[in-house]
Amino acid sequence: MCRGERRSCVAYREIPDHILTVPSHENQSLADADHPPAEPPAFVQCPLSREVERWCRDTLPRVSRTFALSVRVLPGELGRAVLAAYLLCRIADTIEDAPHLDAHVKAATLDRFLHCFDDPASATALADDLALWPGDAAHVELSGGSDRVFALFRSLPVPTQRHVHRWVAEMGRGMRKFVLLYPNGIRIQTLEEYKEYCYYVAGTVGYMLTDLWHEHSHAVSESVYRKLREKSRQFGEALQTVNILKDVATDAEHENSIYIPENALRAHGSGHATILSLAHSDGNHAALTDLVRLAWADLEDAVRYLLMVPRRAWSIRTFCVWPLLFAFATLRDLTQTRAMLQHGGVVKITRAEVKSLLLLAPLLVGSNRAVRWLVERVKLRAFVLAGA
Repeated sequence: MCRGERRSCVAYREIPDHILTVPSHENQSLADADHPPAEPPAFVQCPLSREVERWCRDTLPRVSRTFALSVRVLPGELGRAVLAAYLLCRIADTIEDAPHLDAHVKAATLDRFLHCFDDPASATALADDLALWPGDAAHVELSGGSDRVFALFRSLPVPTQRHVHRWVAEMGRGMRKFVLLYPNGIRIQTLEEYKEYCYYVAGTVGYMLTDLWHEHSHAVSESVYRKLREKSRQFGEALQTVNILKDVATDAEHENSIYIPENALRAHGSGHATILSLAHSDGNHAALTDLVRLAWADLEDAVRYLLMVPRRAWSIRTFCVWPLLFAFATLRDLTQTRAMLQHGGVVKITRAEVKSLLLLAPLLVGSNRAVRWLVERVKLRAFVLAGA
């Protein structure tokens, strides 16, 4: 039932996906075999109070100002779907990253989070517990409002709920796997393990967005959808790799997580224990080479993804182009500094460049040639409009 609502809710049982044959990661989850996916829940579309939706929209910019800007350009049900999906992903991420908490507590809480898809009433108890967890105020507030986010999710059309549940569940199971694999803090060992982790936390997002484009945009035909799915994973993972590269110090110092593969560091005379050591700076910087190369390649595939979106789908193109341009600019700067390998080090593009790209990109996004020109220009040096 829909808590606090008098109107009846129409229940639907999960029906088979009409989508294509998918990559092996999707056909069989990479998550541990001892914790297989449950049967998909019965989906229910429920009415939603304006107060709950307003709370969700107001909370988004507190956890991601950039993403909040992107979501605003998406119309109607598509915008609501991406809003709900993103907030659900952030709640899962907050559980995974919670500092100083036992790995088994995190894993059990991820299980409870995923159970909320089956049992809506359990979201209230989860929200009450998460409101007491440690962490920054914005993410604690979001997690403490989990019941509201699940209410927003349940207000979406049933096919949309199926897409969001499929990929958020895949993400949550993968996070659970890595939390238990590294109970004392994530320490990625190999490039292959890094790619697996990125699939769970970011590749899933690329697939989910593509499914939502197909459902909600008439411009994304079946043939376009087939092409987009070929680059969906790279679209999601490109942004993740750039974030990991710029946040090496922050992740190590504040979240007790190191995603740079240990074997790459050892090949250059360093390791996870010395990743922020000035004495090992040369080796640590060299160890980033494979991830930087991967980021450039995935970003190029992400641009191809963007350019395959029909030009009349302006809102989707705009949603995609902003984070891609920011990622290109950030990666450009990452190749010219070692700040991310120093205690307290931060790599950020300037506010003037962010503002300039926010202003110009929507004007050019309808032209493939113009988008490609802007990407190539951003890769060279900071892009700042006069007066920005």
